[in-house]
Amino acid sequence: MSNWFFSGNSNGKRPVYGGTKKFQEDPYWRDYILFYEYFHGDNGAGLGASHQTGWSGLVARSLDLFARVSAADVLRAPKKVIAEMTYEQVTGQQPKA
Repeated sequence: MSNWFFSGNSNGKRPVYGGTKKFQEDPYWRDYILFYEYFHGDNGAGLGASHQTGWSGLVARSLDLFARVSAADVLRAPKKVIAEMTYEQVTGQQPKA
């Protein structure tokens, strides 16, 4: 999936929201990114459950991790480093020493 799928195309519209104006235009909702379980094959609109938990949340976490770290780096890194990265992402705080 390309970055524009969630961040928006040249018109600022996110394909993931299809024709839902509330999520496309409302300033209080347009930056609330949902992750759907399924996507329409022709237009990319999100289908099915929309949430940030469970398996979808795990997929989102994995996409973020793989975008930031190469496979070679993961294999070289001590387990503590990966655990600290996960802690920081989940809590928004630096791990305590």
